[in-house]
Amino acid sequence: MKQSSPPANQAYYLNSRMQFLRENFIHPPFDYEHELLEAIRYGDESRAMDMLRKINELEAAVLATYPLRSKKNALIASCTLFTRAIIKGGVDAESAFHLSDTLINEIEKIGDVERLIHFEYEMLVQFVSMIRREREELSYSHIVNLAVFYIREHIFEELTLQRVAEYLKVHPSYLSDRFKRETGVCITTFINRRKIEESKHLLINTNQPISEIAFTFKFCSQSYYTQLFKNFTGVTPRKFRMTRGT
Repeated sequence: MKQSSPPANQAYYLNSRMQFLRENFIHPPFDYEHELLEAIRYGDESRAMDMLRKINELEAAVLATYPLRSKKNALIASCTLFTRAIIKGGVDAESAFHLSDTLINEIEKIGDVERLIHFEYEMLVQFVSMIRREREELSYSHIVNLAVFYIREHIFEELTLQRVAEYLKVHPSYLSDRFKRETGVCITTFINRRKIEESKHLLINTNQPISEIAFTFKFCSQSYYTQLFKNFTGVTPRKFRMTRGT
C-alpha cells in the first residue's frame, strides 16, 4: 500500500524541526518557563528575575535572519506570555493588553540588541508591578472591590459617586466613606487617576488629538484633562507624548 505524503503544514513542521536539530538548538526546559510565568503571576519579582536570567544563560533561538529582528521577535513572544500570566493572576484583560501593546511598540523603537537585552528585564518589572498594583486594589472589602471593578469596566463613560452607588445599590455617603477609608483617596480622585492612566495608552500609541482623548474619557474640557494629567504625572499630556516619542 502506497504511503501518502504528510500534509503541507506537517511537512513544514518536520523540516523546521530537523533544521533546529541540525543547528543543535534546544529550547529552554518547559519547567523553567513555567516557573517564570508562575512567579510573574504571583508578583514574585525576585524569583521571576532569577528564572529569566537562567533562561537567558541558555542558547537563544534564531527567530529571524538578522540578530536585531530575532531578538525583537523573542521579546514580543515573551511579552505575550507575560501578558497571559498577569491575566491569569487576576489583572483585567484590557489593562494587560494595554501594557502589552505599549511595550511591543517600545520594542519596535529600539535599534540595538544590547538595549533589547536590558529592556526584557525592565519589561518583566512592569508586568510584576501591574499585578502587585491590582492585588493591592483587590485587598479591599467586597463593596469597594465591586466599585473598583465597575469603574474599570466603564472607564470610557462619565463616572460619578452617585452613578457607582446606584449601580451597587448603596447610599452614596456610605460608599464614599468606605471607599476613602480603605483606599486612602476619595472615589472621584480614584476615577480621575484611573482615567489619566488609561489615557496614556492613547497618547503613546496613537496620533489622536489631545482634545479627542479628553472627550473619549468624558472630561468636561481639554484644559481640565490637561490640569488633571499634570497634577497626577507632573507633566502635561503634550509633554508626556513628546517624551515618549509619539
